[in-house]
Amino acid sequence: MTKKEKEEKIGKKKITFKIDKEKNFSKWFSEIVAKAELADLRYNVKGFVVFAPWSVLVMEKMYDAFEQELQKQMHLPCYFPSLIPEENFKKEAKHVSGFKPEVFWVTQAGNKKIEKLALRPTSETAFFQLYSLWIRSYKDLPFKRYQRANIFRYETKTTHPFMRSREFYWLEAHDCFASKEDAEKQVQEDIAITEKIMHQKFGIPSIPFRRPEWDKFAGAIYTIGSDVLMPDGKLTQQPSTHLLDQGFAKVFNIHFKDEKGEKQFVWQTCYGPCISRIFASLIALHGDNSGLIYPFFLAPIQVIIIPIFTAKNKPTVLKKVKEVEKKLTKDDISSMIDDREIAVGEKFYYWEMKGVPLRLEIGEKELKGKLTLFLRDEKKRKRVSLAQIKKEGLALDRRLRKKADSAFEKAIVNVKNFDELKTALKNKKIARCNFCSIDKKGERCAAVVEKELLASVRGVRADKKEKAKGKCIFCSKKAGCVVYIAKSY
Repeated sequence: MTKKEKEEKIGKKKITFKIDKEKNFSKWFSEIVAKAELADLRYNVKGFVVFAPWSVLVMEKMYDAFEQELQKQMHLPCYFPSLIPEENFKKEAKHVSGFKPEVFWVTQAGNKKIEKLALRPTSETAFFQLYSLWIRSYKDLPFKRYQRANIFRYETKTTHPFMRSREFYWLEAHDCFASKEDAEKQVQEDIAITEKIMHQKFGIPSIPFRRPEWDKFAGAIYTIGSDVLMPDGKLTQQPSTHLLDQGFAKVFNIHFKDEKGEKQFVWQTCYGPCISRIFASLIALHGDNSGLIYPFFLAPIQVIIIPIFTAKNKPTVLKKVKEVEKKLTKDDISSMIDDREIAVGEKFYYWEMKGVPLRLEIGEKELKGKLTLFLRDEKKRKRVSLAQIKKEGLALDRRLRKKADSAFEKAIVNVKNFDELKTALKNKKIARCNFCSIDKKGERCAAVVEKELLASVRGVRADKKEKAKGKCIFCSKKAGCVVYIAKSY
């Protein structure tokens, strides 16, 4: 056997995508969606895609992680209908004006014209109709419910699989409280859930921003949106939470009797982790030019086992492989044996592209000694005992998170004037600068950002206070806040 043949047999031949992720992220993303079989774009309704098993299996784990945490925080699950009567939708004027351009309307059933029904673009007006019946006393509060749901919005911008489409998948929590103070505590709890699950578990860093007045959720006092930086320098909004005013409570008559027996309207919040969009960030942040890299915590197959054998030792190797798989299953580690009759190097390439975090290579030398483990993120092999596998998986997840954190932190730059801002955006950075105001007074300056730089003012940090010094870099008025500016999806 020649050296080249040997390298191909044991999988050392370097095989990469044709598209470089850093140089052309958009094409890389499209290629990995197709090659890793994450979605099928051939469904014949524009803006709608079929999510394939290799993405859905991960998103199911994402759902589970968020739901477990929501339930720990006393949220209870429910399922609401997808159709919302037009009369519900129209009850809160600010809300309907904010969503009306994006609503799909159902107006006919068979050959019969029916009352106008909205395919839910969000579910406040569905939940709150029932909340007015379910909540009666202060003893019913706090009242926390959530659901898994698919959401429909007539997105007019360019659609992207997982990142932006006309149907997407999320969790939405709708909560009621006796006071504004309690509702604001829930907003902070929502921010903490995003940090604990999306960042600590999935390895996706973000910054929670209090959105400017002109960019808040329709019907909210304020909105907190957690932004994630994609490899092309654009931000995508991930979980958002909204402190609602009492507009919804009053129009839907959601009230309770307080301890004095007096009627009070509730204060409300809503929280929406978009699972399909978080999945887009997951593959974008952790993947490389060889394909996906799934965190051990989320991977459908955490360990792929590759038997390497000759005709002589095949029975012995396969027996060992099955023993290893059985022990991994006992340790609650998902694994699979790839015993297809194809070249070993081809198997290596395939599972690296699919993002399986750990690979065990079992041949003659592994029959009695330690096992050979391949780490997908570092592309390194090491000798380990079976007892070390879970520890190696957790270490891989920490490395992915650390790498993503480092890239995110390096992308934030301070700018002192318009030219520095322009340069920062050109270099795919998030610009931090002094700004006049995120209330209506700052909207004129924000318009400059949008028209001249094709970017947006994302808001002020909601997780810590940053004091402005000097003047707004646009209007030269005294700066009232520190904002972050970036391009976005």
